Amino acid sequence: MSDDKKLVRFDWFVKFMLRDKSNFEILEGFLSELLKEDIRIIEILDGESNKKTKTDKFNRVDILVRDHKDERIIVEIQNNKEYDYLQRILFGAAKTLTENIDEGNPYSKIKKIISVSVVYFEAGQGIDYIYHGQTIFTGVHKKDILQLTDDQQELYGKKFPQDLYPDYYLIKAEDFDENIKDTLDEWVYFFKKGQIKETFTAKGLVKAKKKLNVAKLTPAQRREYERYLDEQRSIASHNETVQKDLEDAKKEAKEEGKEEGKYEGRYEVAVNLLRSGSTVDFTIQITGLPEEVVLEIKRKLKYEV
Repeated sequence: MSDDKKLVRFDWFVKFMLRDKSNFEILEGFLSELLKEDIRIIEILDGESNKKTKTDKFNRVDILVRDHKDERIIVEIQNNKEYDYLQRILFGAAKTLTENIDEGNPYSKIKKIISVSVVYFEAGQGIDYIYHGQTIFTGVHKKDILQLTDDQQELYGKKFPQDLYPDYYLIKAEDFDENIKDTLDEWVYFFKKGQIKETFTAKGLVKAKKKLNVAKLTPAQRREYERYLDEQRSIASHNETVQKDLEDAKKEAKEEGKEEGKYEGRYEVAVNLLRSGSTVDFTIQITGLPEEVVLEIKRKLKYEV
């Protein structure tokens, strides 16, 4: 397939096509490239993307899957800027953690949570476009990394506490410079450009080229996809308008601040002139202040000690 073939957006695929088990291979491929191990999806659990409610219009898509290791993986695609986004993914992981342990079970039954976010805005400052976050216990004095005891390692099959705690992956698609260095970058290129090159070899992308071709959608899928794109364009337009209004307001406030600064400067000059014995007319001529303002300054100076 040539690069100019139109492919459906990945967020729409996750939202509307992933329920079909035959499509698991696409998401499995992306997760395998990201996590550097072969991931097999066992089932799709409840996620925002699977709810046919008003959330369909939200500028956000997420899904929760259970993999072959019985771990929980949250995949979220976020188009809309949210300043508290990092806290929201923390909440999402915590909520998933608590909802996936049966009441009365010991804490050892808590499932590993992996949170994967593909975002199209500046979710934080940094020079990279893929970030990985973990909870690591570091010695305050000796700077060693805390390990699990032998008994704990036998129980969990893990070596470090961070292997039990949630992992967070943040992919800032818009910051990708399109310099493809590995197969994971091929996926990020697809997220940013909506294209898959013939030379790409990343897991899942061969299937994606076949399944995500807009021309191969059924008429019903095509209508749904166009509706979804229209919603996203409306949201993007709204966000652009809000952003412009905010910038205009900041500019206006800045200009008002400058003018206020100029006024304060002229006011100070008028005070000094009147104190030195200058006439009201001369002060008005020099400062450009209204007569009533200069007279008010003169009145106040009259009562200075």
